[in-house]
Amino acid sequence: MSLKSDPFIPLVDLSPFTHEGAPETRVKASRDFCNACRNFGFANVIGHGVSESMLQEAFSWSKKLFDLPHEEKMKAPHPASSMPHRGYSPPGLEKVYSRDDLEEYESKGQQAPSLRKIQDFKVPEHIQSSPVLILLSLPIAQESYEIGSEHNPPQPNIWLPEEVLPGYREFTTTFYWELDKAAKIILEAIALGLNLTKDEKKEFLQLHSGHNNQLRLLHYPSIEAEKLRQQVVGRMPPHQDWSSFTFLFQDDVGGLELLDPHSPNSFIAAQPIPGACILNVGDMLQRFTNGTFPSAMHRVTLPPLDSTSQAKSSPTITRARYSIPYFVAPDNDSLVECLSSCITADQPKKYEPVKFSEYGEWLSKHMYKDDGARQTNGA
Repeated sequence: MSLKSDPFIPLVDLSPFTHEGAPETRVKASRDFCNACRNFGFANVIGHGVSESMLQEAFSWSKKLFDLPHEEKMKAPHPASSMPHRGYSPPGLEKVYSRDDLEEYESKGQQAPSLRKIQDFKVPEHIQSSPVLILLSLPIAQESYEIGSEHNPPQPNIWLPEEVLPGYREFTTTFYWELDKAAKIILEAIALGLNLTKDEKKEFLQLHSGHNNQLRLLHYPSIEAEKLRQQVVGRMPPHQDWSSFTFLFQDDVGGLELLDPHSPNSFIAAQPIPGACILNVGDMLQRFTNGTFPSAMHRVTLPPLDSTSQAKSSPTITRARYSIPYFVAPDNDSLVECLSSCITADQPKKYEPVKFSEYGEWLSKHMYKDDGARQTNGA
């Protein structure tokens, strides 16, 4: 596959929504944003309302978290089951499948391949002939911490004891709701750009109360580059998100790539832009918009190498990478159906209504081992 650089990724300024811009500037910003979602499924977004100082503080807390000893982080372990999707997950346990892969497994009556520990990893025999599925079966070299609303009973948060990392819970809870404010701005821009009716807009926004969103802190530790090249372990393979949309803040390391919908064999490198987020459309927004906005395929690949490890006697290692995705999802029991304004004679209804909880259950049932090793969708 070929790789393109980020001038191919549209840059959209939503500051007219955060600074009480004139109506015509809001209309232009919303159209620019919706055109990016329509043509690519993703965009670089500035003017989202999240301050640079808060973002810097968030990355500082993320580093403090992942710098803790393993036994301290495991005081808030993600459970063995798929629910709640909260707490800390150590490196090597997470697994990602794309929606198309799960549909293929189901059509063949197969369970998604089991995850194995890095040291005894072996590609399952029934997928050895497929390079794409071999990539998808790799253990992922990352660790993460999942946080949600404190008012989401099906998914209660799993917190570290306060004495382990004082102030962490307070900051991340505040940060979660600051990101939801940005999400509401994006929802407003979508509603305006799609010319939704007043009633459609009201229902669309009400379905996204913020209580079913997910904040994720991610750390890709430094790793020997050869292990990634030889596919002993992987970063994040190509996948789509289940949510309505995801916005991602990343450090200066990079590694995120987005599939070019106009050139299916090409990925576009999403170069980090200070203060900007990368927004990608998820499965639910694709369904809401009747396919007008495509759910964006994306991946994380080999990041830049660490120049301090170039001695001949030392293996070449990658730089550590930190990122913060925020998944914006409909409320758990919401019925997701195509918006009437997105259904026309030329674009008839493509999707039947589906409950977000049922859609997620179908995906997640393939992503957890019976022995408790966790597998889940990625960012």
